[in-house]
Amino acid sequence: MSTGRVVQVQQRAGQLYLPLADLQAAGLKLPGPLGPEVALEQVPGLHSDYDSQAQRLLLDVPPDWLPAHRIGSTQAYPRTQAMSSFGALFNYDLYLNDTDQQGRYLAAYNELRVFDTWGTLSSTGQFRESLSGDAYANTSRFRRYDTTWRYSDDERLLTVEAGDLVSGSLPWSNSVRLGGIQLSRDFSVRPDLVTYPLPAFAGEAAVPSSVDLFINGYKSTSADVQPGPYTLTNIPYINGAGEAVVVTTDALGRQVSTTLPFYVTSTLLQKGLMDFSVAAGSVRRDYGLKDFAYGPGASTGSVRYGLSDVFTLEAHAEAAQSLTLGGVGGNLRLGNLGVLNGAISQSRFDGLGGQQYSLGYQYNSPRLSFNYQRLQRRDDYADLTLVDAPYTRMSQRSQQVTLSLNLERYGSLGAGFFDVRAGDDSRTRLLNLTWSKSLWGSSSVYLSANHEIGASNWAVQAQVVIPIDLRGNLSLGMERNQQGQTQQRVNYSHAVPTEGGLGYNLGYSRGDQQTYRQADLTWRLQSVQLQAGAYGTREQTTRWADASGSLVWMDGGVFAANRIDDAFVLVSTDGFGGVPVRYENQRVGDTDSGGHLLVPWTSGYYRGKYEIDPLNLPANVRSASVEQRVAVRRGSGYLVEFPLVPVVAASLVLVDARQQHLALGSTVVDEHSGSRTVVGWDGLVYLENLQAHNRLTVSLADGGQCQVQFDLDVNRQGDVPLLGPLVCQ
Repeated sequence: MSTGRVVQVQQRAGQLYLPLADLQAAGLKLPGPLGPEVALEQVPGLHSDYDSQAQRLLLDVPPDWLPAHRIGSTQAYPRTQAMSSFGALFNYDLYLNDTDQQGRYLAAYNELRVFDTWGTLSSTGQFRESLSGDAYANTSRFRRYDTTWRYSDDERLLTVEAGDLVSGSLPWSNSVRLGGIQLSRDFSVRPDLVTYPLPAFAGEAAVPSSVDLFINGYKSTSADVQPGPYTLTNIPYINGAGEAVVVTTDALGRQVSTTLPFYVTSTLLQKGLMDFSVAAGSVRRDYGLKDFAYGPGASTGSVRYGLSDVFTLEAHAEAAQSLTLGGVGGNLRLGNLGVLNGAISQSRFDGLGGQQYSLGYQYNSPRLSFNYQRLQRRDDYADLTLVDAPYTRMSQRSQQVTLSLNLERYGSLGAGFFDVRAGDDSRTRLLNLTWSKSLWGSSSVYLSANHEIGASNWAVQAQVVIPIDLRGNLSLGMERNQQGQTQQRVNYSHAVPTEGGLGYNLGYSRGDQQTYRQADLTWRLQSVQLQAGAYGTREQTTRWADASGSLVWMDGGVFAANRIDDAFVLVSTDGFGGVPVRYENQRVGDTDSGGHLLVPWTSGYYRGKYEIDPLNLPANVRSASVEQRVAVRRGSGYLVEFPLVPVVAASLVLVDARQQHLALGSTVVDEHSGSRTVVGWDGLVYLENLQAHNRLTVSLADGGQCQVQFDLDVNRQGDVPLLGPLVCQ
């Protein structure tokens, strides 16, 4: 490896001396204490040779003396700062239901959001009105659900919430609804970061080489390495066991292939990373039944910390006036054999104590997936879910075992066993078996069997799905329940195109007891989604209709779109309408007469690409940029502006006094703006930023000069005018 450095070498008594700083600047890590000048022949393990003809100093050293190279990145893609503009959004969902012998009612769900750089304030609720019938009598009311202010700091990876919220939890704890405040680590605000430990593959190169990494047979990374040790880190988009093949190729084409198994799990945190959630407030009562009902005060906190790349520590605590709870647990990666998790908790509620134990194991691979989880509660264990419901008992024990096998050409086989002992000492045990296989084309067959242990019969189901076209599927099924009743089903569905249009679903089933029919139609427009349908039996049929969408106020206008559950972008083209807009290379529409287009499909904090197509713009309009990459804060919107500037321009044909075109390459100077250009073929000149009255100076090839004066209509719209021929005097 050539360093490309020129250094001064001293030769004394047949030995070569080199400054230590020059050796360190070349990346060499020499062992032991050394002075400012190094005698090369006296360093054990170093061999030197001087090439006098090429004036090169050749050094042979052990590989671990050379600088280590790190290949790859722990980021999924480059980070983009999340943005938000001031605006408001109103989500609505109107649902009309008409059921035989029960009557009609109207339900209107709504969500109001106001957002800016200070965060997002949202409120949700539902209005319900009985239109006829006794079944829905006295149901005219508005019910408030949640009112929450949320702010996320993507620099510190923090989110703070105030109002109605759901507390954070761990897999072995429960969440509760609170009215209060919560501070939490929020990795979702940085989707470019990878929080779980990544596999690293180390090696050494004796000469400059190239390294290729294959993950489960697919090429993942290719890079060049210099001599010395290297570490290859890549983001394998798998979860579970995998196999990596590292192929090193030197300059002579010699290859060395190394196969390395690894295990990746997203349940662990990288060493040094911390995830936490702390909340305090009042327990929410009668959610969905009362607007403002809050119970006793409570606080809860959870934390996860990556002690190492193989072990993540977990802890959880809860407190209320009559409750104290604390627990600790963790996740341990067992090499390439899976992940072991466990936790223990202790609680004291109304003077009574209890314990909770959890233990689990998970293993995933392309061929096999296995999961076992067991949760055991003893004595009078309680948490915040019981603070406002003292007469309720938590389940005593639950355990589940699931297994999935990939049989390749023979399909996929799954099995599950679930055992729950409730608080009243009742026990439920379920066994589930499934098998699925792809048939010709994209067709598939699915079989399932369910059995409650202690009962005498099995419930079985068989289904065949046949795609008719790109959006249509025909499904044929047959099932038998535990009572021995059979039913046959046929269903045909046609999905709604993403860009909008019609979709429908038709279903018919016939069994031992009754016949069931259903039909619905969906019409998706850019501004609203409309649905209508009917379902039921011959004796009782339900007819329904639904309209859902969003109204957005931003940039001084109101815009209608399909329902916006996350973030969105409003594209502005400075009042120019009919400009095509693309999102992630897909055309999503044209700007309206005011120069706006709402893109409602953006995911919060995702680095999306937005483009405009300037080909339809007038020739005298210029766009400084036609592409932007923007990330929008969760639950808010952002105004993406593409400034379009009208340009006063003209094309001129310049001739001399003999009506001959001016020579190609003659220099033209606009005396008003000072801009310069040259004469093209046939005396053609293009100029911008012109005035109503203009004067040009032309430097000719023979050293002389001439001038041209002309007038221009600066209010002209459309094509760039062609003037001339103009005589250069």
